Amino acid sequence: MSEPQPSGLRNPAAAARGLGAGTLILETVVLLLAIQPMRMLGGDLTGATIGVILAAAVACAALAGLLRRDWAWYAVAVLQGLLMLAGFLHWALAGVGLLFGLVWLYVLNVRRTILAPPKRDTEPPRG
Repeated sequence: MSEPQPSGLRNPAAAARGLGAGTLILETVVLLLAIQPMRMLGGDLTGATIGVILAAAVACAALAGLLRRDWAWYAVAVLQGLLMLAGFLHWALAGVGLLFGLVWLYVLNVRRTILAPPKRDTEPPRG
């Protein structure tokens, strides 16, 4: 019976954290760059809306550095839900929250796949 092959990554946990951190930094940039287009698209871009955008961007950057902790991965999922709820302030925030929420589900799936122990072959070898 052959041994299961390792993933090929030297440090799978660091690879998963790197993917998560990269995604969060990308979301930070998108949020900060979205302020001007949101103003041009119309809608009521108030000080509260800009404050929510800035708070979400700071939260994304902070959580990118905290991904060593298990709770931070789930806090990011909560942040995506809060961004979708912020769609009541401006519809574009709901779109950003939905888009990055789907991306974050994919990141969590990749993390689970990378960190899962290798599957053992339970069938006896055919000979």
